[in-house]
Amino acid sequence: MLEWLAPRDRDAAGLKYEVIRKNITRNFARHGCTIAEELADEVINRVAERLPEILDTYVGDPALYFYGVANKVLLEYVRRKPDPLPVPFPQPSENIERIHACLEECLERIPTEHRDLITEYFQEDKRAKIESRKHFARRLGIGLNTLRTRAYRAKLELRECVEKCLKRK
Repeated sequence: MLEWLAPRDRDAAGLKYEVIRKNITRNFARHGCTIAEELADEVINRVAERLPEILDTYVGDPALYFYGVANKVLLEYVRRKPDPLPVPFPQPSENIERIHACLEECLERIPTEHRDLITEYFQEDKRAKIESRKHFARRLGIGLNTLRTRAYRAKLELRECVEKCLKRK
């Protein structure tokens, strides 16, 4: 392979090989490949395997052949990209227990209308959340934007209380 990269000059061939490998690795990393170096090695191996077949007929800069193979390997990687590893479920800790204790304490401290607003406003998920908030706003006789503003302010008040509580404990 080195002879193909730079005939009769092993040092120049070695440098050219390193530049090609570095460029391929950078290209893979730029495309979000988590195993860029392994894929670069795969490209080098594939070129080395095909070299006896193409050596006599290939015309042009050998680096371009490497880059062409690298593009094919990148497409294969994107097609078979493995699913991300599952996020481990956090184990209960003292910190979480402290947060819950402070949240309970603060929910008891804030005005009843704020507590009711927060618990009802953040109760549902997806489509049910939208419908629930519409009904809640109608029941209070206010618009959705007013409801959002009130919920935001109540949540800020609750957050401040929880943060102060956590500093005390």
